[in-house]
Amino acid sequence: MAFIDQQIAAHPNETGIYVLDTGASALLARAWLADHARQSIEVQYFIWSADNVGILATEALLRAAERGVKVRVIVDDLLIDAPDKTLLALARHPNVDIRIYNPKHQVGTPFYKRALNVVTDFRGVNQRMHDKTFIVDGRVGITGGRNMADEYFDYDREYTFRDRDALVVGEAAQAMQANFDAFWANPLSVPVEARFDGWGLMKKNVKVDGTEVQKVYRELHAYAQHPGNFAPEVRAAIAATPAAFERLARDMAWGRVEFIHDMPGKNGRRWSLGGGGQSSAALAKLVSGAQESIVIQSPYLVMSGKAKALFRDAVARGVKVRILTNSLASTDNMQAFAGYRNQRKQLLKMGLDIREYKPDPANRATLMARANPPATPPLFALHAKSMVVDGTTAYIGTFNFDPRSENLNTEVGVIVHHAGLAQRLLAIMEADMHPDNSWSAAEAPDQYVPLTKRGRVRLWQLLPLKPLL
Repeated sequence: MAFIDQQIAAHPNETGIYVLDTGASALLARAWLADHARQSIEVQYFIWSADNVGILATEALLRAAERGVKVRVIVDDLLIDAPDKTLLALARHPNVDIRIYNPKHQVGTPFYKRALNVVTDFRGVNQRMHDKTFIVDGRVGITGGRNMADEYFDYDREYTFRDRDALVVGEAAQAMQANFDAFWANPLSVPVEARFDGWGLMKKNVKVDGTEVQKVYRELHAYAQHPGNFAPEVRAAIAATPAAFERLARDMAWGRVEFIHDMPGKNGRRWSLGGGGQSSAALAKLVSGAQESIVIQSPYLVMSGKAKALFRDAVARGVKVRILTNSLASTDNMQAFAGYRNQRKQLLKMGLDIREYKPDPANRATLMARANPPATPPLFALHAKSMVVDGTTAYIGTFNFDPRSENLNTEVGVIVHHAGLAQRLLAIMEADMHPDNSWSAAEAPDQYVPLTKRGRVRLWQLLPLKPLL
């Protein structure tokens, strides 16, 4: 951490950025930073699962809190996976505070209350916090596509994601923390204790005593100490992380980096599913300013009318637009793929060069290189959200090119004004678009999946779901 401080001092009013392009590098960076935080850790995630990575991440934060680090956590309510008493036990630690964003689905909400919420506040239940940030000591931050679950770090043995994060040091990390503070102070972020202190039918009442709290802590520590859960070779790699800092410092790009984000609640709309947001506007500005080329990776590609107009104008200006998204064979979201399939021919006619990711790309083995790989490689799917404009400006973040990211979910990311980093990211993205790793959307890649799956996606295509995709 002293080395990081030296780097910040050597680059006043700038941000250093390093691309975490593999699950292994992203996991090691988070683990090392959690172990070496000195004052504070703030984390903000859309998904936090009770699987191996999720449990180990929780235990790492608990260990940090036990040595005096202040830990604050905001997790979206929709897909959090944790026992009620575990959440309460963690929140009982004097150095841990946990808040749940927009709790209308899971935490402290009985099933009948969930149904009532859908009926009475349809937009509200669909307005989620898709932010993913990890901030240490207000100096170092990580943001990008990865949630806290096995499949985002190449540890799911059946289905895993090709994803991407950015590690930032300096000014952009401070902006990231300011955004976290805004979410923390917003009424939509509710202390976890307040979700379990109710009586009656509409709210749960759950308590934990001191004995139960200590039992949760002991079980978390025991899980992390078991070699079968936290492999010794992974621990060794984390311990060796500082030795990699000299190389990281050489590769880190320093310059102007904008941290873009939405406000809590996204926009002022209450009764419709539109409205846009600050992140949508920032990315639209990048597209409208492109002069030569736009290259995009997005797991879901469902363009709104405004987005189509932006890209039509870009093509009319002579801008070459290339997009990599998931194929039907690789996607984890049939509904989103149905929305894309409804407009795929139209997007191709607009002049967009679209490629679809293979479930078994040739570069999978390289991207997933780690100790003890599974004998049968998992299905691989695109989850990275990135863009390079004119080969000089790059975006890495959480924004999917679909109406949900545009209008409903809060999103974050970094816009990097550094030609060298943009060129490095472009080379990575172009490798993913190589014919060994993806199909041309113009060559009917749906043929590689069974008729039954094609039939299911056709049924989804008939439903009026576009604003929710």
